[in-house]
Amino acid sequence: MVKAAVKIAVIGFGTVGTGVVKMVQENAEHIYQKTGVWLELSHVVDTDLKRERPVKVVGGQVHDDLQKVLADKEVKIAAELVGGMTAAAEMHKKLLAAGKDVVTANKALLAERGGEIFAAARQYDRCVAFEASCMGGVPVIGAIGTGLAANRIKAMYGIVNGTCNYILSGMSGAGKDYDRALKEAQAAGFAEADPTLDVNGTDSAHKLAILSRLAFGREVDFKDIAVQGIDDVQLADIRYGQELGYELKLLALADQTEKGLSLRVLPAFIRRQEALAQVSGPFNAVSIFADAAGHTFYYGRGAGMMPTASAVVADIIEVALGNAGRDFAARAGFGREAQPATMRSGEETTSQFYLRLSSVDRPGVLARILGVLGEKKISVSGCLQRASRSGEYVPVVITTYQVRQGDMQEAVEELARLEAVQSEPVCIPVAALPSDD
Repeated sequence: MVKAAVKIAVIGFGTVGTGVVKMVQENAEHIYQKTGVWLELSHVVDTDLKRERPVKVVGGQVHDDLQKVLADKEVKIAAELVGGMTAAAEMHKKLLAAGKDVVTANKALLAERGGEIFAAARQYDRCVAFEASCMGGVPVIGAIGTGLAANRIKAMYGIVNGTCNYILSGMSGAGKDYDRALKEAQAAGFAEADPTLDVNGTDSAHKLAILSRLAFGREVDFKDIAVQGIDDVQLADIRYGQELGYELKLLALADQTEKGLSLRVLPAFIRRQEALAQVSGPFNAVSIFADAAGHTFYYGRGAGMMPTASAVVADIIEVALGNAGRDFAARAGFGREAQPATMRSGEETTSQFYLRLSSVDRPGVLARILGVLGEKKISVSGCLQRASRSGEYVPVVITTYQVRQGDMQEAVEELARLEAVQSEPVCIPVAALPSDD
């Protein structure tokens, strides 16, 4: 049987681009046998042509001229693997205008400027496929967009940044402080030399924006996501949390109620028996709660050359088969315009909380602390206090029942003003994941 080749261009011959070239060339026959799609590399584009790569391009052109791709009418699919924002946005628009469907792993672009990219795809009757933008080799985009398409999704709780999870795993498992755990993550290749976008929560927020747009069928403004990273996490709080039966994770949280959508990225405690609490090292996972399917769980490697390349090539195949184009055209917020999401105020979000204070050990101090919480109608579920000599500052750890975040914030501010409290109180939410019961 004659194999009709689907000609593709790979733009960006870095880590992920190298993985895509390797997979397409080594697995072409396997892909064809499984899908009937024969992929042929026509162009590999990169600005650095001198750097040695662990794979050689066979048959296709390797060059630094995007115009050659735009002008090649036989190329119908382009994989944008350059990253960045302004230049990448212009590249997407040019590719779409030239009649190319685009596959991308660019989470920052789609999270912050996805609206204009998707509008351009609609204008030129093309599609944008983006499985690789969230969680690398974990096919969560396909699961939400297709597998759960008949469901109303109520909530998502995810560990979507492997760098942060590796650092927190090192702190919780081996008792390392933050700085040491970060340095070991960098040495192991799980953290960038400049890890800012990972550890400050921005990377997780980018992924949450994309997943939420897909899950809830609404336009999501990246600026509406409340973001807190792990750079201030202290080992003491991880240890106290473990005593109470919790593990600390950087969570991307989305939940929809009749009052609106809440989107947050923040360190939170999870009960040790939850599946998410068991996710360690550089792995990613997300729990999705839907009205019909109930709870589903997706786990795997969230980054790296081959896991991300796997998602890129899967999208290329779906585009070639016509599935991606149909799915994109049908999805609100992508191929169809969608209404902006109605956002719920963060102050209205409810949670249990962990609270740690350093207070002087003298009669009446604990009663005063509990009194402040009582004034805000915050019910205490537990308290840990270490023995000390009278007059010393000692840690007091308090856990609460469900409370409005706004009320908790007010209480923390008032506690910080107490003369008997030495430093800023630490307040960490305890994530209560929905169950199927």
